Amino acid sequence: MNLNRLAYFAAVVDAGSFTRAAERLGITKAVVSQQVARLERDLGMTLLIRTTRRVDPTEAGRTFHARCLKILQQAEDAFDELAQAAAEPTGTLRIAAPNDYGTSAVVPVVAAFSARYPTCRVELTLGDDTIDLASGGMDVAIRVGWLADSSLQARRIGTFRQFMVCGAEFAGRFQASEPQDLAGLPFVANMALREPLLWQFSRGDDERTVRMQATIAIDATPAVLAAVRTGAGLSVLPDFLVRDELAAGRLVHILPEWQLPTGGIYTVYPAARFRPPKVTRFVEMLVTAEQETGPGGQGRRG
Repeated sequence: MNLNRLAYFAAVVDAGSFTRAAERLGITKAVVSQQVARLERDLGMTLLIRTTRRVDPTEAGRTFHARCLKILQQAEDAFDELAQAAAEPTGTLRIAAPNDYGTSAVVPVVAAFSARYPTCRVELTLGDDTIDLASGGMDVAIRVGWLADSSLQARRIGTFRQFMVCGAEFAGRFQASEPQDLAGLPFVANMALREPLLWQFSRGDDERTVRMQATIAIDATPAVLAAVRTGAGLSVLPDFLVRDELAAGRLVHILPEWQLPTGGIYTVYPAARFRPPKVTRFVEMLVTAEQETGPGGQGRRG
């Protein structure tokens, strides 16, 4: 099927005239008439009723016209996507990310992106409050945890585990073999979470729910890490924030045989048909970095 013939036919229906359709397309009336006639011959049916004053679609023509519009739009979208994929990132890329994941994972990718595309400026906003992408003028946001229902477009790029941890010195002050043994210990509550005190542990089919008692409450995850590192108590922190601390022995993973819920890492976008090259290239680099992160370069995928 010749897509040009579909375009000519759709233009005639929209314009109601071969002459006006030819003017819109920038070609001669004879070419439009010839190509539409060939289309009708190929299909074996009449699509247009021609009079001296107007051209109207038949019933079959109206149905075919609606399908043609979809086909032509899809073809246009395909060309636009290819053109955008080939284009270099330009302008200003505005990103929103939470403090913890933004500092540990997004900032290195932003630096690499800026080095690769020096003509594209990057503005990174870090904070634990959820930013409205449309009113905030953001191109993409990174969300960590569990997404609420939203009209925004989202893509999961990875997962993370949560660990109950404490400072190495603090770990020597108590013994725990069951999750319930932790309930009465000093705990640093992360108030950036929806439920900072109630934690569900699992080991195989065995599940235990423990409510911790906060001795300190802090509303920023990096600050919770700082408090735990100094021996203020236990807390639950994401693997991407404590990996180096655990490897260096500054923090201890408490009850490692018990698992806490695994969360997701998402890129979230304003509703749009296409995303500009600056967004797609940055997300590609972030996905690659996420896949390569972790012991042995195996990432954190669950």
